[in-house]
Amino acid sequence: MPDGDGRRLRLAHLYADVMNVYGDRGNAIALRYRCEARGIGLDIDGVGIGAAFDPAAYDLLIIGGGEDREQRRIADDLAARGPAIRAAIEGGLPALAVCGGFQLFGERYVDSERGVLQGIGVFRLETRHPGEGAERAIGNVLLQTELGEVVGFENHGGRTWLADGQEPFGTVIAGRGNNGRDGSEGARAGNAIGTYLHGSLLPKNPAVADFLLGKALARRYGESATLEPLDDGLEEAARLAASAITRRGRGEGVGRRLRGLLRR
Repeated sequence: MPDGDGRRLRLAHLYADVMNVYGDRGNAIALRYRCEARGIGLDIDGVGIGAAFDPAAYDLLIIGGGEDREQRRIADDLAARGPAIRAAIEGGLPALAVCGGFQLFGERYVDSERGVLQGIGVFRLETRHPGEGAERAIGNVLLQTELGEVVGFENHGGRTWLADGQEPFGTVIAGRGNNGRDGSEGARAGNAIGTYLHGSLLPKNPAVADFLLGKALARRYGESATLEPLDDGLEEAARLAASAITRRGRGEGVGRRLRGLLRR
């Protein structure tokens, strides 16, 4: 194991007991693994509803996904923490917000019952659920991002619309993305990433994990602090396999739609 020179990072995992759809807790596990493989310590603190929490005391922040019911459970508590979280992210805190967490890191979410959940405004976007009878965005996703190709799995009913000037996380190659129309997926603000991608995301997208860790390390120990490269053979094999399956499914889906049109 490489010598990490006593370096240690601290991760806040928001609402891990509530927001954990499709194994989003695996993102924390992947970050710990990639730290330990480099001899870097990573302390993971679960931050539940009502728990004391100072974002400025942390080097990383993550939140997973949840259905509307779970989002309603945490919305008021998260809103109270919003100003402090925004300030920390504006100061460079790396963060990952997945699915329901991503929606609540936006400006507001209009849910399936037309209730309005106010977000904390890390990302300039709004999510609207088109109603219970609407088709969900479900399936494998492939993105092109500044960090390379990213694979994952989406399952969401809401449609997310970015404000003018809001940077997306990536461009959809296959899948639905934010709304199934404009080709955007997720959002970026400073060192914060919002995305609909489960799977969980980080184990098979090591470049995204190392982006977050690299920013955390540089913020804690200075710009000269760098991440030693790891042998990502297994992770890359998983990513490439998922990419191939998604591309193949995209082609099969197009073929099915064409055959359906020809039969009409």
